[in-house]
Amino acid sequence: MHTSSIQKECEELADFATGGELGRGIARLVLACSPRDLQRMRWNFSKKIRDISPVYRKTLEETITGYLHGTYQNVRLMNQQGVFSSMNERLPAHHPAYWRMVSAHCATGNPEENRIRFLKYLLSGFCMFVQGIPGHPVGMPFPGGDRVESIDGVYYCPVRTKANDVDAALCPFCPALQTPESGYLKPPVNASEHRKQEFLRNCFDRHHYNG
Repeated sequence: MHTSSIQKECEELADFATGGELGRGIARLVLACSPRDLQRMRWNFSKKIRDISPVYRKTLEETITGYLHGTYQNVRLMNQQGVFSSMNERLPAHHPAYWRMVSAHCATGNPEENRIRFLKYLLSGFCMFVQGIPGHPVGMPFPGGDRVESIDGVYYCPVRTKANDVDAALCPFCPALQTPESGYLKPPVNASEHRKQEFLRNCFDRHHYNG
């Protein structure tokens, strides 16, 4: 796919108003790709993280590869079953900005690399705007041991608000919330009285246990 074609497709995707319209638009593009394209995306990712520790690299590769392949299959099945026709929810106001970002980052360099990069962004956009789930999978590890989590139907990411200075990051468009620094998602172990009170206060504030 030529760079100008990607830019044109991004403009069309940005014009969609509902999740169903966007789902159909993404499906048309994603299903024109082959399983080999997914494999190339995996190779590109593996090359990108080759310098990190072997154990962390293996976990990251397995998590991301499974997510990409799973999303591809979800696109195929939802399109096949006609699910998009009933998805009339309005897309968030910032969704056109995502496609402008995608267009900009697929505008230079090798056309074949841009095509594979565009596929990656299509799958991520499908997750965030059509399915309403994070662009990074639940369970994805980050340095330090933190992971993307799902608690009571709410998604939390440890880097959600920490990558806004990276112009190609998915974070500004992701439906996940920032994992609280205080770690209120799990009760503190052997904590001081102050720490326990902080945990309780966060539970009340964030889950609205205030009557």
